[in-house]
Amino acid sequence: MDKEIPLVVPEVNGEALKSYKNKNIIANANCSTIQLVLVLKPLHDQFKIKRVIVSTYQSVSGAGKVHMNELEEQSKLVLEKQKVNSKNFTKQIAFNVIPHIDSFMEDGYTKEEWKMTVETKKILEQNIALSATCVRVPVFVGHSESVNIEFNTAVDAKKIRECLERAPGCKVVDKTEDGGYITPVESSGDFVTYISRIREDQTQKNSINMWIVSDNLLKGAALNAVQIATVLIKKYIN
Repeated sequence: MDKEIPLVVPEVNGEALKSYKNKNIIANANCSTIQLVLVLKPLHDQFKIKRVIVSTYQSVSGAGKVHMNELEEQSKLVLEKQKVNSKNFTKQIAFNVIPHIDSFMEDGYTKEEWKMTVETKKILEQNIALSATCVRVPVFVGHSESVNIEFNTAVDAKKIRECLERAPGCKVVDKTEDGGYITPVESSGDFVTYISRIREDQTQKNSINMWIVSDNLLKGAALNAVQIATVLIKKYIN
């Protein structure tokens, strides 16, 4: 969050790289933030976002290899009807969900939830209000997010869908039929951030619900870093 250090998602704010010489450091955004702002950016440019409420469903690979190993070990124990003792999680993760990622802060939010809020504001717009609930789920790779977006102007699902179909790094897969959406399993190993379940919020004016899925190890980490390097070399390093 250092103001002198650019926090970059190339498709969203690649121009921020021009200030890299301030400290010769470039920050890679948090994995859950990256896939969110990829979707928010084109929508904010066209319709102006007022407020975002996001609930994440984050895979265990976001915590590291030992956590992936423990999910596998715990799953075997549960299926064998043996007792599970968590080593790296605060509770059993196998066949369960844990509403806790990173450490708790004084206001009751976790640091992961705080990061999503402050990083989105730094990358996109300080005036966007954002509230997050971050949850660890028993998935090996791929983060999912349920997102509710309130806009300052009138919108409908068709306009949102058309906007996102043109967005760089995004792909809309949104059919109102069984299986007409993307899940973490299908996003694993793919560079694209997927958007599904686009629909109007029937309870709030100018608001849209959607489902966002991305490979947290690729666009959420390694790929984003490689893209930063590519833009840096192409545009800012002589």
